[in-house]
Formats: sequence, C-alpha cells, structure tokens
Amino acid sequence: MTLHGLPRAQPADLGLCPTRLARLMDTLREDVARGRLPGAAVLLARRGHVALLDTVGRLDPAREAPMRPDAIFRIYSMTKPVVSVAAMMLAEDGRLALAQPISAWLPGFAALPPITVHDLLRHTAGMTYEFLGDHPVQQAYRAARIGSRERRNAAFAEAMAGLPLLVPPGTQWTYSRATDVLGALLEAVSGQTLGVLLRERVFEPLGMHDTAFSVPADQATRLAQPFDHDPDGGVVMRLFDPLEAPAMEAGGGGLMSTLADYARFLQCLRQGGTLDGVRLLGPRTVRFMMSDHLGDIRPASGDPLLPPGHGFGLGFAVRTAPGLAAVPGSVGTCHWSGIGGTSFFIDPAADFYGIFLAQAPNQREHYRALFRTMAYAALRD
Repeated sequence: MTLHGLPRAQPADLGLCPTRLARLMDTLREDVARGRLPGAAVLLARRGHVALLDTVGRLDPAREAPMRPDAIFRIYSMTKPVVSVAAMMLAEDGRLALAQPISAWLPGFAALPPITVHDLLRHTAGMTYEFLGDHPVQQAYRAARIGSRERRNAAFAEAMAGLPLLVPPGTQWTYSRATDVLGALLEAVSGQTLGVLLRERVFEPLGMHDTAFSVPADQATRLAQPFDHDPDGGVVMRLFDPLEAPAMEAGGGGLMSTLADYARFLQCLRQGGTLDGVRLLGPRTVRFMMSDHLGDIRPASGDPLLPPGHGFGLGFAVRTAPGLAAVPGSVGTCHWSGIGGTSFFIDPAADFYGIFLAQAPNQREHYRALFRTMAYAALRD
C-alpha cells in the first residue's frame, strides 16, 4: 500500500508506538472540540515508510466540511526549502555560485554592500521582514508595500535594492525576505518565471502535482481555511487568497501544497536528493544544505525563530546540539515552518520525518512544539 507513491507500514514495524501516535491525534481532536484548532493533517514517516497519516477537524469551518487527506494548504515559509533546492540545482548545473555577489544577476544591488547568494540562502543578507518589528528599516519596508503580491519578482527585487539594510551582510542571522530575492535571482539566472522553473525542475519530476503559487478554481473545495476569528483573541492575520494567481511568485512564502506532495519532497531529501529514479541533487549537496552554515554568526539575542542549539543551513534550521532547545530532536535535524500554521522536520539520525499542516496562524508556535514533542515521544529507540 502506498501514499502518492510512498510506501506505508505499520508503526510498530518502524519502531513507533501506536498508542502514543493515537495520543497525538486524540490531543489534536480535543483541541478541535474546544474550538482552538479548525483542522489539521498530519504525517509521520520512518525508514522511508509512512507510519501515520491522519486528519482532524474541519477543512473549512465556515462550511463544516471535514478535513481531508488531500487538502491544499498555504504553506508560506515552507516554500523556502523548495526554492533553496532549486537554487542548489542551478549551482550543480554550474549556472551560479554561492560566493558570487547577487549584483551579478540583480544589478540594482550593486549600490549596497556586497550580498552573496550564500547570504540569501542562509539569511545573512542583512535584510528583514516588515512584520517582525518597528525598526526604521522595517517601517521603510512597510512604506514601500514590499509584501505586495501585485509586483512581479524582478520589480520586487528592484524595490528591495532601493531599501536600506538592517545590518551589514554576513554579520548576523536575520530572518527576512532574502528567499524572495533568491526567487527573483533564479528567474534572472534561468530565464524562466519562478513558477515555471519549480514546476519543470522540482514539482513534475517529483510528482508534486498539487504544489503551485495558486490553486485552480476547480480545486477550490480542497482548500483548508482558518477560523474567521482568532480563538485565542489575538490579532487576526489575514491569509492570502490562493485562487488569485499573484504577479509575485514569492520564493519565501507563496506556495500552496498538500501533505502527500510535501512528503515526496522530504522523502527526496531523506534519500539524498533522489526519488523514484529521479535525481534532483547529489547526496553530498543535500548533506551540505543540511549542515550549519552560520558558525559564529548568531541571530539577534532572544530571536525565537532560531532557538539555542540551532544553526541554519541552506533553507532551514539545523540542530547543532542535542539539548538546549525546548523541543526534542537529534543533532542534524532540519526543520522549518510557515506562518499560516504549518511545520515539518526531517531527522537523518533517526531516519524520521514529519509534517503538520493547519491554517491556524496565531496558534502556530504551540502546535510546532506540541507536534514535535509528541512525535518524538512515539519513538521506541
């Protein structure tokens, strides 16, 4: 039996406790029952086999539709690893080098201190996000409407090049619109739109047929939706409309995807860059991406996005110590998440990966930690 071409097996045969997996799903169902979580889709895989695929709650609270395994979610920043893989594919093709300044392809950046492709991939480009604070640079981003989906990637990059940097490149880890700039750079290198590049080089080869920057109208009934009002009373975050094809195909956060599609992407990484006879990357390139690229470069003090015991690779956080952080995981575990409520991890040492998909933006940090903690609790070794 397979899931979208991925083999399935009984949890006990993969070293996972069925009782504890049931406890994970029961905990999520309890949150649905008390109105804290609209719905979620969950997948855990070990040793190359899917051990758990389950759903809870509703696909769309407004329609009372039940969550479905093939639901389509806004994955936001879980777009970043996908675009980073595409960048490394072009690097393997000899078409870009990580040490090169991005001004070689995006000349507007020539007026700023040199920013390299490496800086974009590991978020040391000195950029920021407009919603992460009220620094004058973040205010300038907001004034420029830098998050608009109405300008194409090249125009976005030009707008970014005209804005000041938060810190000098290469001096600090600052989570930012760097991967959006990377998407514009990949367009300049390839001569294709980012959507076409990803479709031809990543999605079609991996069989990720439901992953794109917008959703066809005839698939609208599969869209996962959030509550109309934040159940915890926080500020409501408006999610973008997936049925509107954006002018900007945001490399940092614009993709829609499904549980099965993203599992195929992680399975490819787990297998060193290959899946079903198709190779995207060489195994050493994958290991290079999943290594810490920060060294002594650190985030701003107390930045919750990169907790103690973590560095950053090329597209995702990388665990560098078995302890220190407040969630479990082996050294070498990679993870990232999306602001809309999605998250994933891939643990090469335990040969274990997981995906949690929900559209619960203001509850996202709670479910990231809950999912990781309860998933690791199910391991028997």
